[in-house]
Amino acid sequence: MSRLFFACLLAVFPVVSMKSPIFGPQEVSSVEGSSVSIKCYYPATSVNRHTRKYWCRQGARGRCTTLISSEGYVSKDYEGRANLTNFPESGTFVMNIGHLTRNDSGLYKCGLGISSRGLSFDVSLEVSQAPGQINGVHVYTAELGRKVTINCPFSAVNSEKKKSMCKKTGQSCVLVTDSTGYVSPSYSNRVHLNIQGTNELAFSVDINHIQLNDAGMYVCQAGDDANADKSNADLQVLKPKRELIYGDLRGSVTFDCALGPEKANVAQFLCQVKNAEACSVIFNTLGKKAQDFEGRILFTIKDDGFRVLVTSLRKEDAGLYLCGANPDGEPQEGWPTQAWQLFVNEETMIPPSQPVVKGVVGGSVAVSCAYNPKDTDSLKYWCRWEDTQGGHCPQLVQSKGLVKEQYKGRLALYEEPGNGTYTVILNQLTTQDAGFYWCVTSGDTRWMSTVELKVVEGEPSLKVPKNVKASLGETLKISCHFPCKFYSYEKYWCKWSNKGCRTLPSQDEGPSQAFVNCDQKSQVVSLSLTSVTSEDEGWYWCGVKEGHKYGETVAVYVAVEKRVKGSQDTSRVNAAPGEEAIEPRARETENKVIQGPSLFAEERAVKDVGGPAGGSGAPADPGSSAGQGGSSKALLTLVPLALVLAAGAVAIAVVRARHRKNVDRISIRSYRTDISMSDFENSRDFGAHDNMGASPDTQETTLGGKDEFANTTEDAVEKEEPKKAKRSSKEEADMAFTTYLLQTNNMAAATQNGPREA
Repeated sequence: MSRLFFACLLAVFPVVSMKSPIFGPQEVSSVEGSSVSIKCYYPATSVNRHTRKYWCRQGARGRCTTLISSEGYVSKDYEGRANLTNFPESGTFVMNIGHLTRNDSGLYKCGLGISSRGLSFDVSLEVSQAPGQINGVHVYTAELGRKVTINCPFSAVNSEKKKSMCKKTGQSCVLVTDSTGYVSPSYSNRVHLNIQGTNELAFSVDINHIQLNDAGMYVCQAGDDANADKSNADLQVLKPKRELIYGDLRGSVTFDCALGPEKANVAQFLCQVKNAEACSVIFNTLGKKAQDFEGRILFTIKDDGFRVLVTSLRKEDAGLYLCGANPDGEPQEGWPTQAWQLFVNEETMIPPSQPVVKGVVGGSVAVSCAYNPKDTDSLKYWCRWEDTQGGHCPQLVQSKGLVKEQYKGRLALYEEPGNGTYTVILNQLTTQDAGFYWCVTSGDTRWMSTVELKVVEGEPSLKVPKNVKASLGETLKISCHFPCKFYSYEKYWCKWSNKGCRTLPSQDEGPSQAFVNCDQKSQVVSLSLTSVTSEDEGWYWCGVKEGHKYGETVAVYVAVEKRVKGSQDTSRVNAAPGEEAIEPRARETENKVIQGPSLFAEERAVKDVGGPAGGSGAPADPGSSAGQGGSSKALLTLVPLALVLAAGAVAIAVVRARHRKNVDRISIRSYRTDISMSDFENSRDFGAHDNMGASPDTQETTLGGKDEFANTTEDAVEKEEPKKAKRSSKEEADMAFTTYLLQTNNMAAATQNGPREA
């Protein structure tokens, strides 16, 4: 039964050739005295918009005679009843023909250019007889799947007698229904006989869900004898009017199905006729959806039917479509249907786009959305397709600054005026983000598109700290690590807001240590925020781009807190993800340098209070016995401690000096050069005297004499000295500290022996 039904459908809707880029209705039918409007489509290129359009009639020898054209020509036969209008913006032209006659039936062509060049589409026009009384026969017309009512008059003599209606089949007339309640199995649940009252001299028969085989001659009868009243009715089942839909490859089209308000509570469907055996359901209101159209359709209920939007058109989407209503949500003979012929134009202006994008958990994706360049000022937005109620797509972000709450900090829309595209970036991906998303504008809906997001296994390419905290008034530095594959890309930092992500100044800090391989091509790009304020709190993105094409991004949230007393002045975040902010190493070095003078200061304080170990210091104030006793106790405790520390320092200094002399072979001149007495302020403050205990001659002899000293200096200029091993900063600090302690010890010893004479 279903095979026969679809075979009949294909007979009604023959296959349409898609070889020519010109597309129109293959068959057009009407009745005498009425009019028709025939629309033909063409690719909306600049050349086609200005090319001649025509409507011609095909002759017996294949010649096509022009009847009307866009250049103003109108044949004599069409004068006063036909016109041709071009719509270059939509790529269509329309022929309106009125006052139709039976002679208008025939084969025609609509096309571009010259009629003999083949850039055309074949159209068959059929004009039939108008309904009415013809030779005593009343003609009824009904659309497939619809309802028709046949009126049957009778005389008063037969008002009380049996009424019936039969259908002629050859030489016989098969009973369809009668007033006793009989209904033929072929019309079961579809036919109803109505007798309105004894005063009415007519009865009526309703036939619902008109089928193709319902067409034919019917006979109404009132009475059974020779005086019975009979009347004939000719039922013509009209072929469903096939609507044309012209779509561009990768574009969008809309099917507007109007089945009538009486079908509002019946399950509705849309199917595609692919062969003679089935019409594959794309979707129905019972929840069924075809896998090939998943994520590509949106369904909207109307008062008299429904509307279906299909986006991201493919070549295989072209063909015949039917919509209808049936309790099972499937096409069935006798139920109302509406037909469309979809043509997919491959000479499209819509640029190719990725049907699928992939990202890893924690990573990001960038989606490029195309729109009609004429709609630069239109509203752009991105929505997520949801498989509920025939498809639903709530907005996530739009060009006017709207961002859905749960997507704040991770979703941004970048407009790129002039090139007909905008970019949407989604980062901090989770497995819940997988699904279908739509690119939509408030302008030309034919440019709508869809993309599927898949979240796969892997690690994000860019690396930043997970959590960053900054204090008010301080300086914050955040580093972003880029692997070598982005070596030639443009790197950037930006601050996210509802209106996008504003680019900020950043600094390239050379190779990154966060990647094991190709370190020379991996990079670190840092963002610095000086004098942090509360307005600096928020989401910051680090990303890459190549020309106008955006690549991967990673997000980090900066929390601004009140400055804690005693906190460091500068914060530097140069860690891999998951590590906390790293304090500057300069702090550690500073603390180590301070430890030496602190120790010496404590030692000198002990000597000042307690005097030398022999107890020959200044006496305590005799007026205070308590103070004198306390000082004596302090001296007994501190003096031994000072002596132990001094002895240890001297021992360490001697060992270090001998070690350096044997290993580094440091000359006296080098020693004097590396360690200056200015480091110890003034040596006289510590009891030392310049050249103490030695005459100038003695010193010169120790150094080798004046002449020797002069010659050595000249040789140093003329001859290149052998390179010495460079001391590290730590070695220099240790040496300075050792010398410091040595000098202190000598001064302490000099003080114990009494002041020397000048």
